[in-house]
Amino acid sequence: MKLFSNLKYLLFFSVLVCFFIPNNSTAQTTSETDSLKCPIKSLPDLFKKKDSTIVVKPLKNSFFIIIPVIGSQPATGFMFGFTGQYTFKGKSTEDKYSTINLGAQYTEKNQLLINCKNSLMLSHNKITLSGDWRYYIFTQPNYGLGTDIIPPTRDNEDFSIDALEEPMDYNYLKFHQTVSWRVKGDFYVGTGLHVDLYGSIYDYKLDVPNGQYTAHYNYNVANGFSNTDYFVNGLSLNLLYDSRDNQINANHGWYANLNYRMNPALNGNQKPSSILFTEFRYFIPLSKTNKQHVLGFWTYGQFVTTGAVPYLNLPAIGWDSRSRGGKGYVQGLFRGNSLSYFEAEYRFPISCNQLISGTVYTNFTSASDESRNIKMLQYIQPAAGIGLRILIDKATRTNLIANYAWGRSSKAFYLNAGESF
Repeated sequence: MKLFSNLKYLLFFSVLVCFFIPNNSTAQTTSETDSLKCPIKSLPDLFKKKDSTIVVKPLKNSFFIIIPVIGSQPATGFMFGFTGQYTFKGKSTEDKYSTINLGAQYTEKNQLLINCKNSLMLSHNKITLSGDWRYYIFTQPNYGLGTDIIPPTRDNEDFSIDALEEPMDYNYLKFHQTVSWRVKGDFYVGTGLHVDLYGSIYDYKLDVPNGQYTAHYNYNVANGFSNTDYFVNGLSLNLLYDSRDNQINANHGWYANLNYRMNPALNGNQKPSSILFTEFRYFIPLSKTNKQHVLGFWTYGQFVTTGAVPYLNLPAIGWDSRSRGGKGYVQGLFRGNSLSYFEAEYRFPISCNQLISGTVYTNFTSASDESRNIKMLQYIQPAAGIGLRILIDKATRTNLIANYAWGRSSKAFYLNAGESF
């Protein structure tokens, strides 16, 4: 298969990189007492002068980074801008890290993307907040519903995802914020406010007078929604468990979240509906002497349980809270009444000083389409990839991450700060 043929060459390249790292790889399996021979280094350490008389110290228990963004992704094309991350914690050794991410990018497709995400542990871990705020002036094709839109590899020699594209412009305002209170140990209960506004929708291929329809139009007409603007607003019940040792880059522990969102009928412009979101992450340390060897699992599901929501609000790949799911496929490619996602990742050291590490991973996506009686897990789309990590802050274990992934008839590159999950 072409996917695994490409993966073979990139894995071979990763092995070559290991040989050129100027550190003894045997230190990766030695005891922690030998770590003195190979002290941990982050990227800023490489630019410090040993004889400098001026030392700039970061704020205690906090870290701030701004990364210029110049790159390309399938959903945006070439883009430029910045992404910043502020990480902090309280004075107690038991306090867990909190993060605030802010980013703004402009793309060659005339898209403006403004994101603000928060994951906060406050009052000595008694209160946790999770927020996803966005404002997009956006253009993105639709591809229909379900994961059967891409045929199996043996049948798709002449297949192109571009042939499925139904280009669309729209503006999007999102405000999702939950707050939860600790009940006992690592278990939290809370509530949330969820606002999704879609406006100025322009469906390029739609031509009703001439009988040319699109997936967006057909779905919205069938469910009684407008095709030019709509909103989905509601409240949620939030259940959370978080035993991870580090919320930025976990070596062990697990995370589980269940969010049940209720969207009431509002002035005849919003139909009643409910959405269930479930997420689970689990981290297994694979070495007692080197904590960089970690096996991580991430799965989530989003299900429209009652009623109906407008087309663009249906569960879709790449639209999770951190936009990290579905590596290997363009954002929004897979969409459905329900969607499930699974990813497994092996994280491993490359240099013994922990400056450089790597990952290999695979993921699987399935989405349903009630209108065609396509069930969940009936069709599953796989992807696989590799990643490179550069340590940019030792205390918080924050990495600069680069991922390259291949899916069926698709591939993509990603650059971010902080782990994928």
